[in-house]
Formats: sequence, structure tokens, C-alpha cells
Amino acid sequence: MKKQKVRDKFIVTVDSLDQEGRGVSRREGKVVFIEGALPGEEVEYERIRNKQAFESGIATQIFKESSLRVAPRCPYFGMADGSCGGCAMQHLEPRAQVAVKQKVLMDSLKHIGRVKPLRILPPIFGPEWHYRHRARLSVKDVLKKNTVLVGFHEKRSSFIADMKSCKILPKKVSDLLVPLRDLISSLKLRQKIPQIEIAVAGEHTALVLRVLETPSQEDETKLRDFQRQYGVEFWYQPKGPDTVFPMDPENLNNLKLVHSETGVTTVFKPTDFTQVNHALNDVMITRALRLLKLRTTDKVADFFCGLGNFTLPIATKSAKVFGIEGSEQLVKRAEASAVANGLADKASFRERNLFTWTLEDWTALWKEMGGIDKVLIDPPRDGAQALCTSLAETSERPERIVYVSCSPATLARDCNLLVNEGGWVLKAAGIMNMFPHTGHVESIALFERGSSEELELCKIKKAEKPEESVEEESKPDNEGNPSE
Repeated sequence: MKKQKVRDKFIVTVDSLDQEGRGVSRREGKVVFIEGALPGEEVEYERIRNKQAFESGIATQIFKESSLRVAPRCPYFGMADGSCGGCAMQHLEPRAQVAVKQKVLMDSLKHIGRVKPLRILPPIFGPEWHYRHRARLSVKDVLKKNTVLVGFHEKRSSFIADMKSCKILPKKVSDLLVPLRDLISSLKLRQKIPQIEIAVAGEHTALVLRVLETPSQEDETKLRDFQRQYGVEFWYQPKGPDTVFPMDPENLNNLKLVHSETGVTTVFKPTDFTQVNHALNDVMITRALRLLKLRTTDKVADFFCGLGNFTLPIATKSAKVFGIEGSEQLVKRAEASAVANGLADKASFRERNLFTWTLEDWTALWKEMGGIDKVLIDPPRDGAQALCTSLAETSERPERIVYVSCSPATLARDCNLLVNEGGWVLKAAGIMNMFPHTGHVESIALFERGSSEELELCKIKKAEKPEESVEEESKPDNEGNPSE
């Protein structure tokens, strides 16, 4: 019998929260990250990781409880080994989660970017439960237990949580977790399905089976029976995301996003990148349009445009918009959406690797468009360093830049380029709570050419020493958050 390792335990008072929802304290000169602890609490924690600059642990006892602590709604949420890793903050009151994320953004801007916005935008809220319309569920045939697991990974583990419901997935999908277990258990293919991609839009629920071999006729019959019984649509993915196709061809174009203000409709495949929180995405698009202050004469460039999530609504309010995206497939799909929405004369698209963008590229685009009035940037987590470098260096400047970010750290880095090197004014910034109960921080920032006085107000002088930070490796080994 394997002897269980005894972990050291310590008692500390928690000072703050980091962006992963962990309590932050200090002990013997080290920063301590504690899962399950909240600011102001006196806790006992069990140390699970010990490094030279920091250590991390799990709260085992709470001696003094924060007024912001709430009872988690999900029975699979927790900090102990085996708990579901899909959420990090269910023990924290939802409005307090928003305040934490706002602080993470402002701290990142200050300490990484050495900038501060002239105005803090009010946070955008959306539904707090059953909001996640896109997710990747892992599947595992556990032979020792004679069962199939379908769900998110456990905290700090590659194992799949034994979950039978989920409070952040749409209710219909949550109710399908157990039936999906039973279905896959009955298939000859049960060991050849490592994941299921979920995509929900309106009344349509697509379930993409990552299949490592072609399903047998018997298996396909069972899948069709399941479709009819539960009102879902199965898709197959034999290789990469671009290989997906519906089991029934008539389901190819069922998934649609509609922007409420402009009426723009976007058809997407279940493996396409779309925002997971449809209600918040709708509000986010509207906020971006307001910040751009579009005129019917404006020429707009939309970088990292994807399927045209912002491009097409922009086209309804401007003279011309040019969307640039690194994926050829997404560019083709965006062009098709422009045609379908009657916007092909105003919206055009081009494939281009934006991580190698140069000042020469910007100058060429400026000439091609006959000037650029407004810019929207919506990059992945890596940010838009190359693009922001060109916008910092160029004398050919748009009136406004709106930057939508899913990483406070890379946004702050790019803000430093734009403000401290490029002379752009950070007029406003704020968060959008796209992922309630997780540590993910979505934000939006507005830049204008502005005055020299405004520019100085945005800059944080070097004399204002930033707080001590801990290196990147302090992040958890396994976030546990559902895959993007």
C-alpha cells in the first residue's frame, strides 16, 4: 500500500486575490498563493508547491471568514483533489468577482504597462450561470470503474472530473452529461472518442465527436437515436478543426449568431472561434461600436477579425471596413457572411499573419484604403505587439483605436507601446465579465491621439515604483478552465 505524502500546513492572513482567484499572502518573505482563500480571511493552508520565490497551497480551514464568501452552487466545485477545475471563484460573490477582475486589469496596466486610463469604463455584466455556449469536454473510458467520464479536468490534474451536471454550461447541455456517458459506454467506438466539442446557438445544440476512427453502422444508428431523443446535432471531427462535418448535411448552417442592434447574422461551425457568452458578446459589440464613434464616411480597419464578429456590425455604420485575419478558412467564411448580410460592397477581408506585421504593412494598407479613420483590434492571448509597434511608430494615424483583449498582461504590454512609445492617449478601459466564476479577464480599451496634457496623465512615471511581482511560473500547473 502506497504511503500518502504528508503536506506541511501553515496559518496566514490573506491580503488579496490574484487573477486565478487564489488568495495572496506572505510568509517568511515568500508570496503564498492559496486556493479557496479570500481577502481578509485567516486560513490554514496545506502547501502543495514550494519554490524559491513563492509557494502555493489549498485552504483547509477558515478561522476568520470574509463577508464576500458565498456557498458554491455546484456540488463538484471545490479545492480538494478530484474537484472539477472548470471554475475558480464560485466561493466568491459574483459582483466581488467583477471587482477582482477590474483590479487585475488596473494593476496590469500600472505594473506592466506603466499606464493608467483617463476613465474607467463601468464593467459589462451578463448571465452568471448557464452562460457557456461553447466548451470542450474531455471523454475517458475508465476501464477499472467500467464507466465513461464526460466533463472538465480536475483541478491540478489531467484526470477528468466525475461530474453529472454543470452550472456554467447551458441547462440543456448540463442535463445531457449523464445520457452522453451512457451513450458512449454503449458504442464500439467508446475508446476512440477523446473529446466532445459543444456549441449552442438558439435552439440548436451541436456536439462534435472527435473520432479517431470511422463509426460503425451500429454506432451511427445509436447516435441518430440519441439525436432524435434529445434534440441535438452530432458532428464528426476525424482530424483537425477544419475537418468537422455534420452527421446530417442539412445541419451544416444551423448555428447562427445575431447582433441585436444591427441585425447582422453570422453562420458558424461548432469548432470556429466564437465568444462563449453570447449575451455578453452582443453587448460587447455594441460597446465597441459606441467607443469607435462611427460615422457613415469612416474607413475602418479590423485586425484579428475572425468570422467578422465586429467587422460586419461596423460595416452597417461606416463607409468601408477592411478585416484582416491569419486564418484562410475564417477569411472565406467572413466573406460569405458579408455576402449573406448584403454588406459585400462595404466589407472586405484579407488573410495575413498579424504577428509579423510591420510599419511597411501599415503604410501600404493606409494607401490602399485612402486613409484609415478608426481601428479595432481583437487579438488572441498573445496580444498584438507587432501591430501596436507599427501604430506607435507611424505618423499616419487613425482618430481612434479600440482594443478588445482576453489577456490583461498582453494588453498592458501593448498599452506601453502605444502610450509610452507611440504617444497615444489611453482614454478609457474596463472589463467585461465574459467568464463568470473563472479567472479569465476580458477587457476593452480606447486610444485617441489626444493632447500632450492628456498623454502625461496616462503615463506612470518611473519614480512611481511598481509593486514587487512574482514570475510567470507562479501560475497553477493546470488551470482547469474549459479549453478555448
